[in-house]
Amino acid sequence: MADISGVHYALHRKFVAGRGPVFLCLGKMINDLIAKSAIEKKLLEIINPVISAMGFELVRLRLMSNKEITLQIMAARPTGYINVDECAEISTAISAVLDVEDPIVDAYHLEVSSPGIDRPLTRLKDFEEFEGYEAKIETVDLIDGRKRFRGTLAGVNGSEILINLEEGTIGLEFNWLADARLVLTDDLIKEMLKQRKINQNFDDKKFDTVETERLEEIE
Repeated sequence: MADISGVHYALHRKFVAGRGPVFLCLGKMINDLIAKSAIEKKLLEIINPVISAMGFELVRLRLMSNKEITLQIMAARPTGYINVDECAEISTAISAVLDVEDPIVDAYHLEVSSPGIDRPLTRLKDFEEFEGYEAKIETVDLIDGRKRFRGTLAGVNGSEILINLEEGTIGLEFNWLADARLVLTDDLIKEMLKQRKINQNFDDKKFDTVETERLEEIE
């Protein structure tokens, strides 16, 4: 069994407190799977144009507060995953715009990462791209007496995502979803290992922490 590294990257920067918050006005409503809270959606309005201009896509944004505040950004290429160098490029670009906009009052860490293997599904196209793989889905409200569904993704039909359950195939409106992510299976790991190419040539001295998941390839 070969040892494969670099399957998931996370780069961290630390920021001290700045001036009061300055936010751009929200345009159309942002999908809650990408950014949930009001502050996250406002941050998304600042950060998303930067990432898009670089040719990447923002998969998810979370502002998390535990012992320390962390701004977590998950990003990907339109055609697949990003490598550690691209995480570094995105981190540098986001840092520059956040230094200007200064939207977070307290000190915080910036974490830029790839979505990971058992990744969140936040866009309608994700459910089409990962058709045939197992996923866990949670809805905002009860659907036929339940909120949680686990089964094999069966693509999309208009604004519905399709999922094969033991009792048959059902459709769930995309805007009904509260959370969705892939289930870590042997088939998914094999596929993701095929897709990801590793490039470690970057300057790690620019970052407080560099995390790399290591997974063993399944024969």
